[in-house]
Amino acid sequence: MSFSHGPGCDLACQFAQGQSLPLDFPVGQVRRVAPARGDDGDVDETKRNVLKLLAVAGLVGAGAGGLAGGVIQYVQPPTIGISSYPRVQLIDIDGSPLTVAKVESEYNAGTPNDLIFNYPLRNEPNFLLNLFPASGTPDGTNGAENVPGGVGTHKSIVAYSAICQHLGCPAPAISYYPPGTCPKTFSNNTYPTLSFYIHCSCHGSTYDVTNSASNLTGPAVLPLPQVTLDVDASGNIYAIGEQGPPVNGHLNTLQGDYGVGSTSQLVKETPVILCSFPT
Repeated sequence: MSFSHGPGCDLACQFAQGQSLPLDFPVGQVRRVAPARGDDGDVDETKRNVLKLLAVAGLVGAGAGGLAGGVIQYVQPPTIGISSYPRVQLIDIDGSPLTVAKVESEYNAGTPNDLIFNYPLRNEPNFLLNLFPASGTPDGTNGAENVPGGVGTHKSIVAYSAICQHLGCPAPAISYYPPGTCPKTFSNNTYPTLSFYIHCSCHGSTYDVTNSASNLTGPAVLPLPQVTLDVDASGNIYAIGEQGPPVNGHLNTLQGDYGVGSTSQLVKETPVILCSFPT
């Protein structure tokens, strides 16, 4: 289509008929026609498009960043736990304070049921054991005394984690086996014949209750964490800390659930007994 300019319309006329002028600006630029504000500058359309793309990319990036942040927060939830080991009073099954006198009169090395309390977190069960025999001399076949970390008259009251250090099987799959429960016996530096221990029916790991729950058989290679017990002037028993490796399933024994509070009550569980030991 062509136009030519009529009378009174010179070459400055933008829509003159017959006008056929070469482009005097690069492709990608738009020439402003009759600028409204009196400026005759060029608009760089390429730059404008780039800026638009950057703006859109920024919005998408912000949205993606928010989404990624949400995904990360979902995958890695805030850590729940406590900052230090609390002093927690232990409560007997009947709801009364647990004392050395009560433990020594109610429980002994032959007690057939697991006595469990949680500490320091709600999802960390522990065995409470009195390894002194009901009668006779503690010789490893019927009981023990002067156990590392033990409290009470005979230093025979101890507490160990009730979560196996192999793959984390909890009580009652892992349980205390009183003397004579299984024909299998062990020996250590104190007792030539040891007939009671903590054993896990899941995969056969066994722990020496007379020696800081050290390993007697695998596949577990770490001992059970031992709860530190304390006794006040009235004979009340408290859990005040823990020693040994972290509880299985916890990078830190103090992280992974909420604390138990100021008291923790014993519960009685029937053990799962399986006399199967690795060869």
